[in-house]
Amino acid sequence: MKTTILLTLTLFFCYSISAAQVGRGKYLFRDEFNKAANAPVDSTKWTAEIGGGGWGNQELQYYTNDLENAYHDGKGSLVIKAVKKDLPFSFNCWYGQCRYTSARLVTKGKFERKFGRFEARIKIPAGQGMWSAFWMLGNDIDRVGWAQCGEIDVMENIGREPSTVHGTVHGPGYSGANGLGAAFDLANNQKFADDFHVYAAEWTENKIAFYVDGKLYKTIVPNDLPAGKQWVYNHPFFLILNLAIGGNWGGAPDATTVFPGEMHIDYVRVHRR
Repeated sequence: MKTTILLTLTLFFCYSISAAQVGRGKYLFRDEFNKAANAPVDSTKWTAEIGGGGWGNQELQYYTNDLENAYHDGKGSLVIKAVKKDLPFSFNCWYGQCRYTSARLVTKGKFERKFGRFEARIKIPAGQGMWSAFWMLGNDIDRVGWAQCGEIDVMENIGREPSTVHGTVHGPGYSGANGLGAAFDLANNQKFADDFHVYAAEWTENKIAFYVDGKLYKTIVPNDLPAGKQWVYNHPFFLILNLAIGGNWGGAPDATTVFPGEMHIDYVRVHRR
């Protein structure tokens, strides 16, 4: 009897340690954005990129590292805010005097990962000209350039499509308008801007699967690529959160667009798969 009890306790103790270790190792990267109101982004995890050169898409915003454009709301979310304002002429955008500011946050050089489940819970802004995104770029971009480095767009929304988000991959020979992916539509003309939704990509060797609120809507494998094109998704990528204004895809704001536009991020998590 004593031997049985001792064996049971030993097994329970070992299981408890194992479970605790699994719990500690569940997340490879995690930001719950639980800082005090108006606290800046965590600089150990994120870098704010800066500039108004159009970012390859003739976007209209000037990205800053200002607290006005990226801050914690004190309620458990990070806010990326797009503001309409005329900047001094010393802040030049590709089209002249900059008329909008926003934020683009990257984990480049701080967290880069090959494979896993990459997910974020986000409430996007509404309005023509708003372009919300949670995505990834290959960490070799400075050496090989885009799109050879690869790009995985976990979620993109352009304001003129309030009920639709997109999951897409871009690589050499299948980039830009020729990227491979799919759209996900909410039922009954519901709008993504009305609530938080969970956007995720499960990325393993030779497979990338896209989800919204746990629903799988697209899987991409090497055989889906155009003939002779290269699969460039077997090396580490870094994370990006940004709210752009305008651009070739979504078009510029119009008289119906309300500023400021706010993208609320409840969390970003990368799970081991």
